[in-house]
Amino acid sequence: MGIEDLAKQAGDFVKDNSDKIQEALKSEQAEQISDKVLDGAAGLANKVTGDKFAEQVEGARSAADGAIGNE
Repeated sequence: MGIEDLAKQAGDFVKDNSDKIQEALKSEQAEQISDKVLDGAAGLANKVTGDKFAEQVEGARSAADGAIGNE
């Protein structure tokens, strides 16, 4: 099985299950996991930049959080 076959299978899976995938992304479990990941990434970004871009980091974190989970 070649890479093209795998890519086609993945694409078909996403297309066939898009409703379930969207539902999973909007679940409470996805919210909890995404909050932890986003908090960690924002904390790291702020640490690396010395909080120089804290406002922009929080804006990016909030935008990403709005796309995943249910809050």
